[in-house]
Amino acid sequence: MSANTIASVTCIPMRLPFHHWSKPPLFAGRPRDKLDSALVRVQTEDGTVAWGESYCVEPRALQAIFETLIAPLACGKNADDPSLLPSMQRVLHNLGRSGPVVHALAGLDIALWDLLAKREKLPLYQLLGGKQRDRIRVYASLLQYYADADLLQRVSQRALSEGYTEIKLHERTAEAVAAVRQAVGPDVPVMVDTNCAWLPDEAEAAISAMLPFNPLWIEEPIWMPENDQALAALKQRVPVPLAVGENASCALALKRMVENETVQYVQPSVIKLGLTAALDISRACEGSRVTCAPQVAFFGPGFLASMHLIAAQQTEVSLERLYVELAHVPYGQSVPIERGWLQIPDTPGLGAEPEVELVQGRFTQ
Repeated sequence: MSANTIASVTCIPMRLPFHHWSKPPLFAGRPRDKLDSALVRVQTEDGTVAWGESYCVEPRALQAIFETLIAPLACGKNADDPSLLPSMQRVLHNLGRSGPVVHALAGLDIALWDLLAKREKLPLYQLLGGKQRDRIRVYASLLQYYADADLLQRVSQRALSEGYTEIKLHERTAEAVAAVRQAVGPDVPVMVDTNCAWLPDEAEAAISAMLPFNPLWIEEPIWMPENDQALAALKQRVPVPLAVGENASCALALKRMVENETVQYVQPSVIKLGLTAALDISRACEGSRVTCAPQVAFFGPGFLASMHLIAAQQTEVSLERLYVELAHVPYGQSVPIERGWLQIPDTPGLGAEPEVELVQGRFTQ
C-alpha cells in the first residue's frame, strides 16, 4: 500500500445545541434545538488526516451508511485517484440520487479535497482556481420566526449591531418582510428563503406582495425545487431575482438551470452535493447571467469549503451564516467571523482543524 492509501473513513455526528432567542423552530414537525451535520474523518496510511462534512438528518442512519457502504468502498483505495468518487457514485446510485447516501459521498468528497490540498501544502482555494479576494462578506441568515414582527425586528437589529450588513429571512409572508425592512432601513440587502413554500400557481401573488419591501432575492419559491419550467415561467412574471439550489435533488438539475438561465442565483450545498459538484456548477456560471451563491447552513468543514469556493470564483458573493447562539462555535478561534467578514486562511487544506471537543464526539447526542 502507498502512503496515500485510505486507511479509515469515520463519521462523527455533530449535533450543536443552539438558541435563537425564541422557542425552538419546527423541523419535520418537531421542535428543533440542535443543528445537525456530521464530520467525516479520512486518514491515509501515512497518518495524514483530512476532514469533510455531510448533511445529517438522522445520525444513526448516516453512521450506518458510512460503516456499511462508504468506508468499505473507500478503504484500501488511493485517495489521489480521480476515479474514486465517481466510481463510488455509480456503485451506489441505485440507493438514491439524493438523500443520505449522496450526502455521505459529499462529505467524503470534501475530505478528499482537504487531503489533496494538504499533500500539496496549498490552501484549498489554490486548487479551485486561485484566490480572487482576501476576505469575504458574511450575511446573517435568520431561522424562522413565523412572522413574529417583534422578534424579527429585534433579531435583525441585533445582527446589524454585530457588524452584519446583509440579512436573510426564512419566512413566507409579506408582513414578515415588511417588519424587517422597517427595522433595518432601506439600504440593507434582505433576502427571503421560503423553503419551497408555494405551488407554481401560488408563487406570483405571494412574491408580488413582498415587492414593496425590496427583497434582494426570493429563494426556493416553488415546490418541487427542480421544477425548472415553473421557475423559468415565474422568472418572467416577477421582477425580483430568484434563487434555488439547496434542495435540488441532484447537481445535474442545477447545472441545467445554469445552462438555461432558469434563475438568477444557484445555491449548491457542498455538504449535500460535494465540493466537486459545487465547483463544476460555479464554473458553469462564469460568463452567464447566473450567479453561484453557495448555500451554507452549517458550521463544519463544509462551511470552510464553501468559503474557499467563494474566495476562488470570479463573481463575488456573500457567505451564509445561520444567525444563532451555538453551544460550541466550530472554528470560532481559528477562522472567526469579525464584524460580518471572514479573512481567508492561507494554511494548507481547508485552513483549520475541527476542535478537540468535536473530534472526540462531545456533541454527538
